[in-house]
Amino acid sequence: MPYRSERGDVRMLLAGDLMPSRALAVFDEDDYLALASLVRGADVAFGNLETVVRERDEGTPNFTQGTPMTTAPRLLEDLKWLGFDIVSCANNHATDYGHDGLLAMAAHLARAGIPAAGIGANLAEARAPAYVDTPAGRVALVAATSFFRPWNRAADQRPDAAGRPGVNPLGFARRYQVDDEALRALRRISDSLGLTAERARHRAQFYSASEVAPERDDALELLGAHFERGAGFTVGTAVNRADGEANLRAIREARRQADWVIFSFHSHEFGSAGRLTAPTDAGMEEPAAFATAFARAAVDAGADVVAGHGPHLTLGVEIYRGRPILYSLGNFVFQNDTVPVFPSESYGRFGLGHEATPADFLDARTGNDTRGFPAEAAFWESFVATCDFRAGRLAELRLHPLDLGHGRPRAQRGRPLLARGEVAARVLQRAARLSAHHGTRLSVDGTTTVVDLQH
Repeated sequence: MPYRSERGDVRMLLAGDLMPSRALAVFDEDDYLALASLVRGADVAFGNLETVVRERDEGTPNFTQGTPMTTAPRLLEDLKWLGFDIVSCANNHATDYGHDGLLAMAAHLARAGIPAAGIGANLAEARAPAYVDTPAGRVALVAATSFFRPWNRAADQRPDAAGRPGVNPLGFARRYQVDDEALRALRRISDSLGLTAERARHRAQFYSASEVAPERDDALELLGAHFERGAGFTVGTAVNRADGEANLRAIREARRQADWVIFSFHSHEFGSAGRLTAPTDAGMEEPAAFATAFARAAVDAGADVVAGHGPHLTLGVEIYRGRPILYSLGNFVFQNDTVPVFPSESYGRFGLGHEATPADFLDARTGNDTRGFPAEAAFWESFVATCDFRAGRLAELRLHPLDLGHGRPRAQRGRPLLARGEVAARVLQRAARLSAHHGTRLSVDGTTTVVDLQH
């Protein structure tokens, strides 16, 4: 075989959310350097770059109830030092600083020589695969997000009109099934508040049928939610057909143009497990049904790996048709509470004036670290996956637990180390429990866990 890539051998490293706000290349802990060696040792290392790479004067802040995330362009060199080769930018933070910030990030990544997928000056660019050449062959990345505001999605160009910069969307619909009594009560609310009449007026104007659907006896659109008559109470989700078909076309294109294909999927939506009982997101244990269905469809279309992320928590692993689906890899770099500046609206949400500092805002938002991300260890305990293919077949999938410093001061936490002791045990136990939802067995091998490929 004259070309190494003909062997069908590759090692991929798959990491979750990358949210850097300070230097990464200056530290020397043994478990940090060992992690860097693990990343660099892969033929290709992937992560989800969940931020806006920009200078202070680039972009205009959008309103968000999350962290308006920003990363100095110089820190891209630190990501390269860690060993990352290709990144997804299809996520809800890509538009934190508007269209100009998104385009600035694309330019900074291009100058740094880091291929990125999932954003663009128009929808065609955002949908298109990104490619990186490695000794093991050409690797393609298609990246999409299901968590976005309508104006964040990229739009197509026309012969007579420019497109809109934004993210590659994978929209979905949520449908609530309720019993007869509940549907009658919802209809009474709609009629009594004038919402039914308002919808009729909208239909008489310039709204499309997809925006204001005709009234139905067995269903009701109310305050942006769709309710249907059912035997009981359930929540169902389904991917937007046009977005789904377009993303599958991009994956099929990548399959024809590359030796290996990664599909990156950013999703914040959960399934039914824990919906009624979990006090926080840390208790949610499965992805939404549409995410599971589309991840499998991505494999059917030619993806070798599906790398999921979004909820800042790890979720389970599935082996589908001999290909791994990692529903959420959790956090890798999680430095969202050492961002140097926040927009005025962020402070205003908590009644803080212009004299307030970033630390004041963060203290107010988290109740001095008693709620939100700082209060839950699960957000700071995650894993990276090494995925080995031999002769084109999945030979090993190994999860390496990470410790991002839960309970430590802001100046320390958020940078990953290979986890040891109790933290490693918790990460691996969670991975085993949540993977069992998908019929996947994991076995502990020292301080890592290996996915059983025989079941």
